[in-house]
Amino acid sequence: MRTMSQPVGLPVLAESDLVRQVARRLTDAIVQGRLPPGAKVAEAAVARELGISRAPVREAARLLESQGLLMASPRRGFFVRELSARDVDELYALRLCVERHAAVEAARRLTPETRAALRRQLDLMRDLARRDDPATIVEADYQFHRLICEAAGNARLLRLFDGLASELRIVIGLIGRLYDDPDEIARTHEPVLAAIEAGHPERIVAHVDHHIGVARREVVRLLESLTPQGPPPRNETSETP
Repeated sequence: MRTMSQPVGLPVLAESDLVRQVARRLTDAIVQGRLPPGAKVAEAAVARELGISRAPVREAARLLESQGLLMASPRRGFFVRELSARDVDELYALRLCVERHAAVEAARRLTPETRAALRRQLDLMRDLARRDDPATIVEADYQFHRLICEAAGNARLLRLFDGLASELRIVIGLIGRLYDDPDEIARTHEPVLAAIEAGHPERIVAHVDHHIGVARREVVRLLESLTPQGPPPRNETSETP
C-alpha cells in the first residue's frame, strides 16, 4: 500500500488562474525551505492539499521547470532544483554585471517618483521583517533590486534580470537563513539606495559590489557547508611489511 506524502502547508486556492496560483504557492514553499532542494513535488499530494485536480499542478510544475526552479525526471516526476556553490557563484557574477550598470543608470535617471518608490520598498522590507514573514521578505528584497533595474530605463537589461528571477528568489531565501535578525536584510540595502540618491558612479559601484559580494561569499559558503562530503580518497600505495 502506497503511503501519502506529508503536507507542506499549502493553502486552498480559489478557482481563477489556478496554474499561476499553484506556481506561486510552490515557489513560496521552495523559498521557505518547506520544499527543500532535491525534494519531489508529489502532484497528487499537492493537488489534494490545495483542493484541486492534478492537471493545474502538473502545468504549474512545467512552468517552474521553465523558470529553473524545478527539474523533470522521466517517469519519476518533478524535483526541486539543487543549486551548487558553482551555480550560485556564476549567478552572482552575472548579477554584479547587471546591477552595477543598472544602479549607475538608475541614479542618472532618478526622479522624485522613482526615489519615493525605492524608499517605500525599503520601508516595506523593514515592516515585513517585524512581522517575521520570510516569503514576503524574499519577494520584497527581489522587488527592490528589480525597481533599480526598471529605473535604469533599459528594457533588455530588465529582461535579463527577470530571466534570473527564480534562481534569485532561491538565493535570497538562502540569505535569509544567514541573519538572526530579519531587519538586517533591510539594513544592508540602505547604503545602496543612499549611493544611488547621491548620484556618484564610483560610490554606487562600490556599494553594489559590497552588497552583492558579501551575499555571494556567504551563500557560497553556506552551500558548501550543506554539501555532503564524500569519503576521503583511497590511498593507492601500500607499505610492504
